Amino acid sequence: MNTIELSKAVPEFTCATTNNEAMTLSSLKGKNVIIYFYPKDNTPGCTQEGQDFRDLYGEFQNANTEIFGVSRDSIRVHKGFKEKYAFPFELISDPDESLCELFDVIKQKKLYGKEYMGIERSTFLINSDGVLAQEWRKVKVKGHVDEVLTAINNL
Repeated sequence: MNTIELSKAVPEFTCATTNNEAMTLSSLKGKNVIIYFYPKDNTPGCTQEGQDFRDLYGEFQNANTEIFGVSRDSIRVHKGFKEKYAFPFELISDPDESLCELFDVIKQKKLYGKEYMGIERSTFLINSDGVLAQEWRKVKVKGHVDEVLTAINNL
């Protein structure tokens, strides 16, 4: 599958979200969209990243921006994670990695000397016209959400 290039339209996609509805990119036309990919629910970095997006959610909403978190966890696990940390945005379950492949975030990783394929923490900003405006790869959580909000405010 081809990956999306900066300044190019993002192809239509449909995903399962924690609100039990299928989300399509076209349904968000006219809004900016943040899609952030993270490895796993209820892990320290992923929890902190979600909390940082949660804490600035009002500012993202004021900037006409919707936020979606994506991992391979199931909708059931996502619902518990979302509820536990009061995330006001939807989480997307991508067990078949189709969205991960579209955004090219499945990378070889290493943990305790063992290599495996997993999600590389990444964030994508799609502008209100459906064009990929900015991407952040190999994200470090600290300060990241502030950087994303600044980029949106500079659109």
